[in-house]
Amino acid sequence: MLRARLLAGAFAGGIGVAAAAGWLLWPQAAKERSATELMEALMWGREPVGGPFALVDHNGQRRTDADFRGKLLLIYFGFTFCAEVCPTELQAMALAIDRLGPAAEAIQPLFITVDPEKDTPEQLKSYVALFHPRLVGLTGNPRSIKQVALAYKVYYAKTDPTRNNGTEIDHTGFIFLVGLDGKYLGFAPPGTSPARLAEIISHALAQQAVE
Repeated sequence: MLRARLLAGAFAGGIGVAAAAGWLLWPQAAKERSATELMEALMWGREPVGGPFALVDHNGQRRTDADFRGKLLLIYFGFTFCAEVCPTELQAMALAIDRLGPAAEAIQPLFITVDPEKDTPEQLKSYVALFHPRLVGLTGNPRSIKQVALAYKVYYAKTDPTRNNGTEIDHTGFIFLVGLDGKYLGFAPPGTSPARLAEIISHALAQQAVE
């Protein structure tokens, strides 16, 4: 239904961006799920997406997925030292939220780091403030981050350590939508405009109200 429509609309763009970004080019560590495997699981609906998490927010408070019940979640995985992609996507998310006016009260944007070693609560606090006052930054220990990333079929890996002082991380760049009941709805691919993202969010809110 809604999930199928969101996936269908995003499929072509998501595949194209994934290939262009070179997600499939980095060697994988033993026992790690490859970018290809995760992408196929997400695109073809071969596995459940999403699930519970227990992380720490940018104020140092423990937060779980249950804390956000009753809100439509927009979840983006990235890292604060990301030079271009993360700021672009977070800005699009912020602008889309502002476009919705009062309806935005039903939305909770989340930024989950894939670089927990560097992205402390203090680092996240100053970073998320750059984009939107309602954006919540989440971090945790590496195991917790890996768990939630795999639940959303998100690939991430450090790239060439000689580039930008080793701060580069290759990662999936989708914005995930999660319903008021905590169930995964779909995603918007990288490069989705604020206007289009606002349309997707509005449609998701309308469907949630009906259901």
